[in-house]
Amino acid sequence: MMNVSRRDKENYYLDIAQAVSERGTCLRRNFGAIIVKNDQILATGYSGAPRGRKNCSDLGVCLREKMNIPRGERYELCRSVHAEANAIISASRSEMIGAALYLVGVDKKSGELVENACSCSMCKRLIINAGIARVIIRNTPDRFTAVYVQDWIENDESLYGELGY
Repeated sequence: MMNVSRRDKENYYLDIAQAVSERGTCLRRNFGAIIVKNDQILATGYSGAPRGRKNCSDLGVCLREKMNIPRGERYELCRSVHAEANAIISASRSEMIGAALYLVGVDKKSGELVENACSCSMCKRLIINAGIARVIIRNTPDRFTAVYVQDWIENDESLYGELGY
């Protein structure tokens, strides 16, 4: 009998989220997110301008990059809806309660995975209110970090003025 090794489920879903990120239209970092519950993909999302608006990739300019705004700051100036937010608005809250969100970020210029990726403070609030239980973030092609959303609730970084991701 042949023993075939299979990709573990966490990396399988992260691989899918990484494929979703390829639809992203950001000139800096493209993220892909998928929401999974009971081994069923409920929704996907990637970074991109709101429907009907021009994407940064179409315009050829990123305002935050042009203004030298560091990662994790001044997201209100960004044209994109983040991957997590796009996935969340594509599913109903009742489906998402207790679900997992898989997140992968890829640097547009280098093609490398985004180091120390995490949801920004705005997306954390959406994830909390959506009822998502865990966020699994890709670190390397085979390694990831699992974050329990309850930790974000109990350790509220907004009380201490900590920025983004």
